[in-house]
Amino acid sequence: MSGHSKWSTIKRKKGAADAARGKVFTRLAREIQIAAREGADPDTNMTLRLAVERARSENMPKDNIERAINRGAGLDKDAAAYESVVYEGYGPNGVALLVECLTDNRNRTIADVRRCFTKANGSLGEPNSVAWQFTSRGYILFNLFDDEEEEKGLDTDEIFMAALDAGAEDVVVSDDSIEVYTAHSDLAHVAVALKDGGYDFDEMQLVMHPNMTMELPTDQATPVLDLVDALDELDDVNMVYHNLEMSDALMAELA
Repeated sequence: MSGHSKWSTIKRKKGAADAARGKVFTRLAREIQIAAREGADPDTNMTLRLAVERARSENMPKDNIERAINRGAGLDKDAAAYESVVYEGYGPNGVALLVECLTDNRNRTIADVRRCFTKANGSLGEPNSVAWQFTSRGYILFNLFDDEEEEKGLDTDEIFMAALDAGAEDVVVSDDSIEVYTAHSDLAHVAVALKDGGYDFDEMQLVMHPNMTMELPTDQATPVLDLVDALDELDDVNMVYHNLEMSDALMAELA
């Protein structure tokens, strides 16, 4: 699984994400704005379509989504101009990180990101110093439990076969989730097929998936996740990817 997604799930269960709801909407709006530069119609702009689907999955109000599309498409002349930038580096114990940002001020953003790395005894790298260790893939998540820890009653075998029939590259079933991985270009097709089949997922996005992961004991993994959290709290950071192995044993100790 995407390490960020699994760690985010743990934090949500702890209630840490509730206070950041407004920040989530802000990030999603920026993502939609950037995508809408290539066209305001989600039916013809696949990047925008994915961004809108992510916003809907987070229950972002329709008016907010439409406002973000208008700003990105240039219909709102007073909107700030955001751009997507990615910073690469190594955290504690040599764990590789990709930090995806949406910003209107690169100087501010790089200063904030560097400060987090330095505090964690990590270091920023040059472009492509880390990116080669990751592959862009489509990611679809089904949570088997709701927010109250009640089972949703999903048929894991049915979803497994439906995803593979739709063209998924891999399906991972665990105790609490079903994760569907696709080729970068196949995400929308697989997602639509699952939706049409009556399978409503909780999350859909393009992710940077590590080609190989690094397994660390809890005492060495914790500083890495502290860095991930610190980066994630920055207003300009949209997503943090890493190659730390988020094993069931590690998750159990952190939960």
